[in-house]
Amino acid sequence: MLESATPVTPVTFPPAFLWGAATSAYQIEGAVREDGRTPSIWDTFSHTPGKTAGGDTGDVAVDHYHRYRDDVALMKDLGLGAYRFSISWPRVQPTGRGPAVQRGLDFYRRLVDELLAAGIKPAVTLYHWDLPQELEDAGGWPERDTAYRFAEYAQIVGEALGDRVEQWITLNEPWCAAFLGYASGVHAPGRTDPAAALRAAHHLNLAHGLGTVALRSVMPARNSVAISLNTSVVRPLSQSPADLAAARKIDDLSGGIFHGPILHGAYPQTLLEATAPLTDWSFVQDGDLGQIRQPIDAICLNYYTPTVVSAADADSRAPRADGHGASDHSPWPAAEDVAFHQPPGERTEMGWTVDPTGLHELIMRYNREAPGMPLYISENGAAYDDKPGADGTVHDPDRVAYLNGHLTAVRQAIADGADVRGYYLWSLLDNFEWAYGYEKRFGAVYVDYASQQRTPKSSALWYGRAARTGTLPPVDAAE
Repeated sequence: MLESATPVTPVTFPPAFLWGAATSAYQIEGAVREDGRTPSIWDTFSHTPGKTAGGDTGDVAVDHYHRYRDDVALMKDLGLGAYRFSISWPRVQPTGRGPAVQRGLDFYRRLVDELLAAGIKPAVTLYHWDLPQELEDAGGWPERDTAYRFAEYAQIVGEALGDRVEQWITLNEPWCAAFLGYASGVHAPGRTDPAAALRAAHHLNLAHGLGTVALRSVMPARNSVAISLNTSVVRPLSQSPADLAAARKIDDLSGGIFHGPILHGAYPQTLLEATAPLTDWSFVQDGDLGQIRQPIDAICLNYYTPTVVSAADADSRAPRADGHGASDHSPWPAAEDVAFHQPPGERTEMGWTVDPTGLHELIMRYNREAPGMPLYISENGAAYDDKPGADGTVHDPDRVAYLNGHLTAVRQAIADGADVRGYYLWSLLDNFEWAYGYEKRFGAVYVDYASQQRTPKSSALWYGRAARTGTLPPVDAAE
């Protein structure tokens, strides 16, 4: 039986919807020893044998520090309206304390000026995991003082750029910083202490609150302050009480531990009870929860794949990093009784299942958590095994289909009442993918790492057309 040839209704976004792409400093900048920059925890971690695939480091990355003008021109050619980038804390404040190094700030001043001249809105993320090594040597995020150091740093950057940058994000994915960095150890600084990871999570929350106040003290009132969360979309394997309890535990550890205090002024009671064998939470001092619950202007959400869990049986209690890298230590404190399952369906090169319904679910969840709050998708994308063809072009139809599906889910969420104001594709460029080194390519733009030549993939051309028209093109439009 032949299918009907009914035309498909175009997926069109509101006129003010922001179309952007995102990167982070250590993944793209390189120039790790230039203009006063000192090592971050990722410099130290990536230079430690066995920590990254192939021993790769971000020493050069994709040399954005020297090629930023070309990269901005590329964004302009594609038709992007916004660019989310992060500030390298040790480039601005090498020891994590004291006055700024103006040469470091000058790089970001030049980048912002270049973006504005190209008609591209800059969005600044203050912390994308590159803690100055000296602060880690003093104890890192498990130590309360690090939150105060972050606030000082936030004020420095806000003073330098707040007159020209309107969109600010305090922290990117504090879950990764706390639990991959201090529990499973697959991210810098590579520690495996679950109690320390819980302290780190609280101090990251405190840093967000203190940093928000610091930014507002030096910036125009029109500026927006937000945080980027990668709350898991947690689905129980079954509706049994044990599986529902397992899902609640992981939801608390991935989402409630952050949005609880940030939005509601309290940690979930179920989280406190589940983690009681590890800590009594006495590091939460009087006034902390009020300090963390600062009014924010938006919530930014990062989404890649859903998480499916069940209660663990005797054969499935081994700690797992659940797609975040190989480790004998779990990133989920006090969750040894939870088993993780690979959802069915097509997978990316990261082994992550492609499921746009999870993005819709995440958006609608935060539409309920914070009614009326503006939302942005600050990261969404996929890694595929991209290779240039004989003619030098790079066709990536799987990524085009991925973006089409997920952007359609965003549009559905808007139709369902969520105030989603923009989308940042992860990532603009192929780059250093943390512990995976240069093995995984998330970029819409292909980078030949030997020559540093940039080649927009089919997905970049497709996404650029969407950005220029506000309507999703046919998935074969870029081929």
